[in-house]
Amino acid sequence: MKKYQAVGIGNAIVDVLSPVDDSFLELMGIEKGIMQLVERKRGELLYAAMKERTQAPGGSVGNTIAGLGNLGLRTAFIGRVHDDALGRFFERALNESGTDFPNPPVPGGELPTSRSMIFVSPDGERSMNTYLGISSELGPEDVADDVAGQAEILFLEGYLYDKDKGKQAFERAARLCRQNGGKAGIALSDPFCVDRHRDDFRRLVKELDYVIGNEHEWASLYQTDLSSALEQAAQDAGLVVCTRSGHDVIVVRGDEQAVVPVKRVVPVDATGAGDLFAAGFIYGMATGQSLETSGRMGCVAAAEVISHFGARPEADLKDLFHKNGLI
Repeated sequence: MKKYQAVGIGNAIVDVLSPVDDSFLELMGIEKGIMQLVERKRGELLYAAMKERTQAPGGSVGNTIAGLGNLGLRTAFIGRVHDDALGRFFERALNESGTDFPNPPVPGGELPTSRSMIFVSPDGERSMNTYLGISSELGPEDVADDVAGQAEILFLEGYLYDKDKGKQAFERAARLCRQNGGKAGIALSDPFCVDRHRDDFRRLVKELDYVIGNEHEWASLYQTDLSSALEQAAQDAGLVVCTRSGHDVIVVRGDEQAVVPVKRVVPVDATGAGDLFAAGFIYGMATGQSLETSGRMGCVAAAEVISHFGARPEADLKDLFHKNGLI
């Protein structure tokens, strides 16, 4: 038995959330509903403008791994934080949730722990402005053999491809996992990330065991309509998962396909919806569930996280799965 049932590698980010209206977004020049990388000066400006701040450990794959920890899996997260207040907060929060954080906070240096200023509109849409800080230095030296190589399932963050060292860390982790009999997969992260790394991502779709993305990311990857994109993806990938923001989820593995209905709800805060969908789906994979059941688990987990502020579950997800007849 492997030490970990699921390991994630990605940017270790502290989320700072603030409710705003659309006029504030316009005033501050914030593009609604997407993730933008910002430089330190811009990050400090936006942070100072936030009211009613709520702080939570975040990062896309970090949120997914936290969800899997909530579900009781043996989990670890590979990331890089500075030895500052936010970095120690991130480490403590992960450990308290039962997830190992094998890379201790880094002392010295100028780059602080990464933070994402998330502005949440009345419709629940989130506009993320992320200053990467020390996460941009995550490299292959941060990937330990006895972590990535001891993972039954590895989940990788597409955003890592924005930095050469992150790309090297990503590929080392995937290699270690798969050499030792584990399965490695990727989150496509967002359409702009796909645009930046299309050739690499098309290669990864063919090389890795599973790929999770939303309809916009899949369409961007293959530069065509969603139906044609998924048809191509099904030929390329071992397992394809496509979420569609309130519409049926599509899961394809070879000739097998599952269409999973989604119960539409008005989100309080859509932050982390895709991350927690991934947590539910990966839990299903890890416990040998069918494609449809895994997809339904993802939908239940996503519905929980959008019912409150913050990108990590507040309810017991396994209890919700029981109530929905999934386990």
